[in-house]
Amino acid sequence: MTRSESCDVMVIGSGAAGLSLALTLATRHRVVVLSKTEASESATLYAQGGVSAVMDHADSIESHIEDTLVAGAGICRREAVEFIVRHGRERIEWLQSQGVPFSTRTSRSGAVEFHLTREGGHSHRRVVHAADATGRAIETTLLERVRENPNIVLLERHMAIDLISSGKLGRVPDRCIGAYVLDVERQEVKTIAARCCVLATGGAGKVYLYTSNPDVATGDGIGMAWRAGCAVANMEFVQFHPTCLYHPQAKTFLLTEALRGEGGVLLLENGERFMPKFDPRAELAPRDIVARAIDHEMKRLGLDCVYLDVTHKPRDFILEHFPTVYEACQRYGIDMTAEPIPVVPAAHYLCGGVVTDTHGRTSLPGLYAIGEVACTGLHGANRMASNSLLECLVLGDAAARSIMESLGSLAPVADIPPWDESQVTDADEEVVVAHNWDELRRLMWDYVGIVRTTKRLQRARRRVELLHAEISEFYGNFRVTGDLIELRNLVQVAELIIRAALKRRESRGLHYTLDYPQLDDLNYRRDTVLRAGDFS
Repeated sequence: MTRSESCDVMVIGSGAAGLSLALTLATRHRVVVLSKTEASESATLYAQGGVSAVMDHADSIESHIEDTLVAGAGICRREAVEFIVRHGRERIEWLQSQGVPFSTRTSRSGAVEFHLTREGGHSHRRVVHAADATGRAIETTLLERVRENPNIVLLERHMAIDLISSGKLGRVPDRCIGAYVLDVERQEVKTIAARCCVLATGGAGKVYLYTSNPDVATGDGIGMAWRAGCAVANMEFVQFHPTCLYHPQAKTFLLTEALRGEGGVLLLENGERFMPKFDPRAELAPRDIVARAIDHEMKRLGLDCVYLDVTHKPRDFILEHFPTVYEACQRYGIDMTAEPIPVVPAAHYLCGGVVTDTHGRTSLPGLYAIGEVACTGLHGANRMASNSLLECLVLGDAAARSIMESLGSLAPVADIPPWDESQVTDADEEVVVAHNWDELRRLMWDYVGIVRTTKRLQRARRRVELLHAEISEFYGNFRVTGDLIELRNLVQVAELIIRAALKRRESRGLHYTLDYPQLDDLNYRRDTVLRAGDFS
């Protein structure tokens, strides 16, 4: 059974990027926001650190730009970096106007100002935060504003299956005109027509066995955009957060980089500090360097984890600034005020994604991509800490303004054919999906992780191609389910990561290969762009 709906703009995803865009658009247009589960469940909700922006007189726009370019290892797009950094302050002020409760302090002159922290790669304190739960403060505040807005329809537990383009329906000109969407509770597919569609689906951390990402991070936007003919770039640059809580009973929990910004040090099991021998910036080196150093020490010594020590800080300071981390550690019997915290790296952020300009426009007219799903050129080969929420907010606003300019000239979408289930049946063995899901994530962790080799990547490619074929056959013969939709997107993302990694025969930023351990600026100081015609 299918149903049809329509709107001016459909936003797929309910994190900071999607919600901020929807709120801006809803002043003039009818917006539908899709969320795969509860609307609050997004990577934004779990972001601890904060939003980087130049807010202090001792800091400068030029310094933030330069820090970002350095972290990006030579392939950031300067135009994108400058655009996003220059709009940081106004986005912080907009969040404040929405009611986000940022942490403040009283200056020597008695003025109340933002409390700023410093994180890896930053040369100044410029991270605006709400204690150590900034993402939760932003997500819950924006979601409250969305629920209050009569021009926004929030559809929770609705999963986009595929985008619909007029070109695939034999109409000209080609543009994105909607999507087929699974209503998870009713188990029926809706056809939602929209004059513009926005991918704000987040990243793809669940393609790896160990990740800091929530379960919804399955690369859906990248998979859908790729199948719609959009180019993707820099998929080889997967950021592994250096410090996630290690405990047998714990689901991976990220320990904010602000812990190291406040002087936290990384130790081996015997109490030896090791980061200074890898980089003069020690624990405040960019994440790729810290993650590789931890990986190296764990493999060299056969360790299950290393340790993050912040016990030099007063107990009251830790409880005030890191209450979320403290409570999480307490649940597993760890008192971070008195003992080091066991940590391991985990997949955290995808620097690549759907190619866009600085207004979120993709190569398919009518389709925008914002946030982690997109590749704007801000992050280059390595994202600097807290630049991700900044990008979400700046691009959410920029894309909204671009959409408002274009909607006036666009007619309502003509009838779209309904979803066709006439040739499929209910799946006979759901266990196939579960097994494929597990195999895919394990092979990506083992073969396409922090340190790579050509042989490992080639093995991964062969196995992923087989999985891709098996999943495609399953998708073609059986009715869609939420798990199948996500697995179909994950295997596509996995293939794109592997293909991009094989194309880059050097080590740069987050992509490190033992076969090509040096930078090669002559041949690879550029994006790794993949297009549908490159491979089937």
